[in-house]
Amino acid sequence: MSIYINHISKSYGPVKALDDISFEVSKGELFGLIGPDGAGKTTLIRILTTLLVPDAGTARVLDLDPVKEFRKLRPHIGYMPGRFSLYQDLTVLENLNFFATIFGTTIEKNYHLIADIYSQIEPFKNRRAGQLSGGMKQKLALSCAMVHEPEVLILDEPTTGVDAVSRKEFWEMLARLKERGITILVSTPYMDEASLCDRVALIQNGHILQVDSPASIVESYDRPLLGVRAQNTLRLLEDLRHYPLTHTAFPFGDSVHLALTGEQTDGELLDYLQKKGHTELAIEPIAANIEDCFMELMTEKIA
Repeated sequence: MSIYINHISKSYGPVKALDDISFEVSKGELFGLIGPDGAGKTTLIRILTTLLVPDAGTARVLDLDPVKEFRKLRPHIGYMPGRFSLYQDLTVLENLNFFATIFGTTIEKNYHLIADIYSQIEPFKNRRAGQLSGGMKQKLALSCAMVHEPEVLILDEPTTGVDAVSRKEFWEMLARLKERGITILVSTPYMDEASLCDRVALIQNGHILQVDSPASIVESYDRPLLGVRAQNTLRLLEDLRHYPLTHTAFPFGDSVHLALTGEQTDGELLDYLQKKGHTELAIEPIAANIEDCFMELMTEKIA
């Protein structure tokens, strides 16, 4: 087991950032910590990377205690914080050299570890880090986190604020790193990235809602689910939330995902919406996605 988290809690004054969190990450696993801003992801990651002390509970990373054995642990983990934290006034090459030196190694010795990532920004090695695009900064930060050959890679919202192409490239890089046997824990607020992980922990308000493979989480969704469209989406959402058979109704782009409390008769919903004056209606059964499951779990938690 690469990461072991046992009943971890952490508060900031009256705010409970983590409340009795427990789960495990296996060696060589690509594990996602999925949840919105403020869910507790960064707090947990800072505990695992020896930067915070929990109020209660224990954690082990590579069988080392992040609190008591932080000096032994740090050389074995690669950490990429949520905010770009490299030296903006140093060049790409200078930043990478600096991090290699800190860990007692060189770029030349471990170039094979980062070649796949660094080669994409190497043509810009003399450019200052502060002048890089979001995607290039991301690749530089990952290269610096990998240059000392860590056994565990911990990434805090690495794709936030970058374009869709860079997000896709980044996850492809993580998949290749996983193939080398590196354990990867990555947090993200993007639900669509959950499907790229082996397993995920869905987290909200400091609580773990569910831990499982993305496919198993989706398969566990057991309510009738409809995708509903109309000309006025906001009014549609309001009316659907007052529909007698509605369990939940949430906006998804230009449609509303409507979870029902039970099966309805043919035409019942259509008739209800037409009487409410909705036009250009489209109603169809849909398969749940990970975000539908997250919203359902949140609803159960609140209830």
